[in-house]
Parts: sequence; C-alpha cells; structure tokens
Amino acid sequence: MSRLPKIVLPFLVLITGAGIAVVIINSRPDVVTEPVKIIPKLVKVQKAVKKTVRLNVYTQGTVSPRTESDLVSQVSGQITEISPAFASGGFFDKGDVLVRVDESDYALIITQTRLQVAQAELKLNIEEQEAKVALQEWQRLNTGPPPPLAAREPQMNEARRSLDAANASLEQAKLNLDRTKIKAPYTGRVRSKLVDVGQIVNPGMTVAKIYSVDEAEIRLPIPDRDLEFLDFPIDFRGWQDRNDGPTIILRANFAGRDHEWEGILTRIEGEIDPRSRMIYIVAKVEDPYGKSRNSNRPPLTVGMFVHAEIEGKLIDNVISIPRYAIRNENQVLIVDHESRLRFRDVEVLKMDSETAYIVSGISNGENICITPLNAVVDGMLVEVYQ
Repeated sequence: MSRLPKIVLPFLVLITGAGIAVVIINSRPDVVTEPVKIIPKLVKVQKAVKKTVRLNVYTQGTVSPRTESDLVSQVSGQITEISPAFASGGFFDKGDVLVRVDESDYALIITQTRLQVAQAELKLNIEEQEAKVALQEWQRLNTGPPPPLAAREPQMNEARRSLDAANASLEQAKLNLDRTKIKAPYTGRVRSKLVDVGQIVNPGMTVAKIYSVDEAEIRLPIPDRDLEFLDFPIDFRGWQDRNDGPTIILRANFAGRDHEWEGILTRIEGEIDPRSRMIYIVAKVEDPYGKSRNSNRPPLTVGMFVHAEIEGKLIDNVISIPRYAIRNENQVLIVDHESRLRFRDVEVLKMDSETAYIVSGISNGENICITPLNAVVDGMLVEVYQ
C-alpha cells in the first residue's frame, strides 16, 4: 500500500477542523456590554431632635456601715453573762447590756471608799469645831483677825481636800462598777464576737466588732469629668455632710431577684485615687435594715455590691443617639437630601454604655445614620428604610 495517503490524511483532518472553528467563531453573536448597576446600601436613620435631658451618672460600689468600732472592756474580770444578741449578726439597741463582767471586787471597793468618805467627813467636822474654839481663844486674848495658822485654816483646807478625794474615789468605784456592764454605744449589729462566758478580760481588750445600722454608706468611684453632671458642689474646708444632695438609685441582685433602694449623695471625698484617677463620692441610705413596704425586698446588707444611678443635671439642646452610631469618637454619618452619606464632626458631651449625647454639630431635623457600616466613603449612595 502506498505511503502517500497515510501522510496526507492527518493534514486533511487538521485543515477541516480549522475551517469548522473559523465558521463557529464568525457565527457567534455580538457581546453587548451592560452598564454596572450600583445597589445602594440599606441604612436606618434617626431624625435629630434637640431636647432637654437629664444626664445621670452610673457607677458601682460596696455597702459599708456609717459607724464601725471595736467594743472594748474598760475593767478587768471574768465574764459572767452575755446577751442573746451578743452573737455574729445579732442586732442590739443603744444602751443594751451586751456583756457582764464579775462585779464582786468592784462592789467591795465601793464599801471601802464609803468608809474613807465617812472618815474624811469626820475629820473635816473635827477641824471645823477646833477652828471655832481657836477663834474664840484668839478673840479672848487678842484684837483683830487671827492669822491663818491660828484659825486652823490650813488644817480645814486639808480636811476638805481629803473629803473631795474620798468622794472622787467613791465616784470612780461606782463608775468601775457600772463599767462591768459593757453596753452598746449605739443601735447596731455585731460583726464578730471575740469573747464568751468564763473568759477573763482586761482593760482595753476588744470583746466584739460592731457597726451601726441607722445609716449605710456606699463609696462610689466616678471619673472627675463626670462631676460636671452632678448638681453638687465640691466641698472646701469646713464642709459638712449634706442631706439635700442628688437622689441615688441603688440596684442589686439578691437571692435571684433584682431590688432597688433609694439614697442621697452626701459628700465628695477630697482625694483623687493616684492609680485609677477616680474621685469617690459617698451615698447615704437611711435605716437600711428597716422593713420596707415592699415585703420582698431584703435589707441593704453591709458588704452587698450595688450598681448606682446618680441623678444628674438637666441639660438643654441635647441630641441623643445610640452610642454605636459615633465613629472615631467625634464623628457621625448624616444622610443628606440626595440620600448620600456625609461625615460630620460633632461635640459629644457624654457617653454612657448605650447612649451618646451631642450638643453641637447637628441641626434639628437632620437624618443621622444609626446603622453600623464598615466600609464608608463620603458621598456614598444609600437607601433609607424605616
């Protein structure tokens, strides 16, 4: 068989395929380029409305007693009796006897000092009688007033001083006898009990740690910049606690429920914490352990952690927007009449956890974009939805 067909056949196949490809390419339809459609982003806006708002200050702190002290024995002896209220957490009233110390020795001392008083009184009576006799003798033998020594004035003065000293010793003995009854200096509660029946105490020994329950205090830290929102002056020398300060609402979760108490701001402490740069204010709550009209509300217990909302000043012409709508700390996005985004610098007076308060940079009625956007350019077209 000739080799010519074997050589020519592949070339014929290639030529045929190329021709078919040319025909297909030439018969394709023309490509029509469509213009790019820009789909506006959907955003939500808030219309700017200037109004008067109260700028409350938020903080938190721990409840502590207004007065806390060590209950100390002033005499020595053995404890013979304690009050039922003398236990950790026990309540007591002012003047209640919490601890009794053995008074036998002090009763004996009173008996002894009464004898000393009687002896001093007798000595003074004798001196007075002898002074009368000496004056009569002087007048019988001499003229003019007698000298002090002849009138026995030094002896009578000594007798009077001895009687005063004996009476003072008796009063001291009575005072020590009364001090065998360790009494509550105020209405309060026992924090910790340190002694019990049978124990020997000495003067100056602490028998319990107690605190008052007439008032509770809460020390609350705030940044110094927030002081401008409080209707409360910074105190100078000679200040006293005030009872007309701003109202403070205290909130806490206790036993699985949320509760509220109302207090007032009484003072601002005079130092700024060097580490946190916070200044501390002190709130006061009256009768924290008293039963309220809300029977389900527990007492405002010492050590409870509370969140505080402090009543602030009323500020005019303020626009409130969600905090997340603020960009770069002092910018917002405005949607203009052409539905385009515009950057706007504003003055933010205050920001809390949810809201930013703007005092300048925006006019009444302008639309503020409150939809969080990542990639934004000035003049970007948007579509507003309600």
